[in-house]
Amino acid sequence: MISATQLRPGMIIKFNKELFSVFKMEHRTPGNLRGFVQVKMRKLSSGSMMEHRFSSEDRVERGSLEQHEMEYLYDDGEYFHFMNTETYEQMHLMKDLLGDATNFLIPNLKVNVEFYEGKPLGVELPPSVDLMVVETEPSLKGATVSNVTKPAKLETGLVVLVPPFISEGEKIRVSTSESAYLERA
Repeated sequence: MISATQLRPGMIIKFNKELFSVFKMEHRTPGNLRGFVQVKMRKLSSGSMMEHRFSSEDRVERGSLEQHEMEYLYDDGEYFHFMNTETYEQMHLMKDLLGDATNFLIPNLKVNVEFYEGKPLGVELPPSVDLMVVETEPSLKGATVSNVTKPAKLETGLVVLVPPFISEGEKIRVSTSESAYLERA
């Protein structure tokens, strides 16, 4: 059990017999009233977001998850197949469990799959992934870095805004947290 004031984004907590991932937390101490912690969290079973106000003195149970490094292999349209890098056991996860992570999954990508009581809950992606640009407008001659951007479709189907000098066939580095272009790879 931890104090509500020790909550941090990314932590997994048990609240009302359900697991939640803390998305955002704010500790407030208004004037002459007692302090409280306003928490925005995502229910891991359904993916729905909710807000809750904890008193500063409240105790919260921290959920413990197991993490196993796995390598993404392929998707067959319905399932995404992964292999445990230590035991070489293969498993598959459904698209609705993975959510937006499917936009970054390319073969041989190593991810951490989170388990609770032996049941997979989701994947933790690396901070950035290198993806191939498959469709974009032609690059402009003499284009330099500026605030002008154009859409580019990547090999996974994700569309991100890129600078005008990026052309089809190039590999770019994309942030997995913001789904945004970072740099050429």
